Amino acid sequence: MSEPVQPDFTVDSTDYEVGQDNVQILGLDIHNPVFMISAVTIVGFVIFTLMFQEGTAAFFGWLRPWLTSTFDWVFMSAANIFVLFCLFLVISPWGRIRLGGADATPDFSYAGWFAMLFAAGMGIGLMFFGVLEPVYHFQNPPLGVNPEDVEAARAMGMAATIFHWGLHPWAIYAVVALSLAFFTFNNGLPLTIRSAFYPLLGDRVWGWPGHIIDTLAVFATLFGLATSLGFGAEQASAGLEYLFGIPATDVTKVALIIAITAVALISVVAGLEAGVKRLSEINMVLALALLLFVIIAGPTIALLTGFFANAGHYAADLLPLSNPFGRDDTAFMHGWTTFYWAWWISWSPFVGMFIARVSRGRTVREFITCVLIIPTLVSILWMTAFGGTAIDQIVNDNYQGVAETVAAYVPELSLFKMLEVLPLTMVSSFLGIVLVIVFFVTSSDSGSLVIDTITAGGKTDAPVAQRVFWATFEGLVAIALLLGGGLASLQGAAIATGFPFAVVLVAMCWCLFKGLRADPQMAR
Repeated sequence: MSEPVQPDFTVDSTDYEVGQDNVQILGLDIHNPVFMISAVTIVGFVIFTLMFQEGTAAFFGWLRPWLTSTFDWVFMSAANIFVLFCLFLVISPWGRIRLGGADATPDFSYAGWFAMLFAAGMGIGLMFFGVLEPVYHFQNPPLGVNPEDVEAARAMGMAATIFHWGLHPWAIYAVVALSLAFFTFNNGLPLTIRSAFYPLLGDRVWGWPGHIIDTLAVFATLFGLATSLGFGAEQASAGLEYLFGIPATDVTKVALIIAITAVALISVVAGLEAGVKRLSEINMVLALALLLFVIIAGPTIALLTGFFANAGHYAADLLPLSNPFGRDDTAFMHGWTTFYWAWWISWSPFVGMFIARVSRGRTVREFITCVLIIPTLVSILWMTAFGGTAIDQIVNDNYQGVAETVAAYVPELSLFKMLEVLPLTMVSSFLGIVLVIVFFVTSSDSGSLVIDTITAGGKTDAPVAQRVFWATFEGLVAIALLLGGGLASLQGAAIATGFPFAVVLVAMCWCLFKGLRADPQMAR
């Protein structure tokens, strides 16, 4: 093997002083354009949406189906590329490259690292879709499966759900996280999205091409988070009405977003260690408690055996579910898969940056294997427990509460209808509401820190006022979209921002490949 070319990913010292964990601005203040463009655009969007709510609802009501039907092949092909690229890196010689250099050691134990992977990429979505999606696909199975064939519909319902929470979304996260970790820890570049494109753009990455990339990342992250916050507000308000009779009106939802954003602001001001980390730990305990309760109170043996059966169904149907062409089940592909891939892509700067920061010292092979496999297994377990319990209630107990709720498409109530049949309904439902709210807070505060880092050119200690600004406007964007069309607007905004960023991520794969191929560790 010929000796690789040494990378030239250095930054002019007149512009930056690149340290181990931070970027100190000296001469060129590159982050101001990103902050100003992003801030002005977001403020304008919130004002316009609140002033013209009917027009906003009509626009996003049109935008989502148009994007998903016109560019479905773009989203699905891109997601497949990310999975194949990750699998290629695992078996390639570049898999032995260590993030941070040949002598770097991991900053966290496996247990701590796995816990943070779970907390980073899974949140409100698991609570919102954990019951809804398996039951919906059980009632309306894709790939031409007959819904009258109960066992086939059950298998396909679980396989289709896990497909949306398994390898594909985590491959999207892995590409972004690995790119950021590699170019930051191995090449001394700032921890921001533009750094991953240095092999392609060279020094132009510090100019307007880099500004555009980072600005797209901010928009994608902000609207992806707003979508999740909107889901959380819908579900929390539905739970409060279900348990305490508090009407689930727009006023209630807006009040929830304002209150929870205020709590997130406190966490943001406290910082990563004192605020975000502590709330993430609370999240983990509550999520584990609810998961164990459902497994124990539900059909325990069926759920434990179902974990392995559902993993097998997912593996068997992975290829046909991934196929972007010649499909007859376009309602499933456009209504679910395309939206999910856009949503995951819009979340990828946020999740990817978080994973990158905690992954120094891992090899590329170790990183990809763990980031893809561990969260996928947790997703299979979660969906098996919640969705499997709901389907068992429908099939074996003839309980139609969940089925009717999902059929009527009242998604925010599906979790509570499933818990209604189990013991300690009030306690478990209240725990579900609390968990949604805590997920809500952790998504908002950690997302604010990430957006702040991007708009500050990679700095991790930007002014507190800047963090407060982004946390506040995450809540305002969620409110604006909820009032301007509800869930349809939230989903439309996520797809609209995810589409251009999908192209950015495909280019990122090429840049990462060039960077890995030139890494000095390959000369050893």
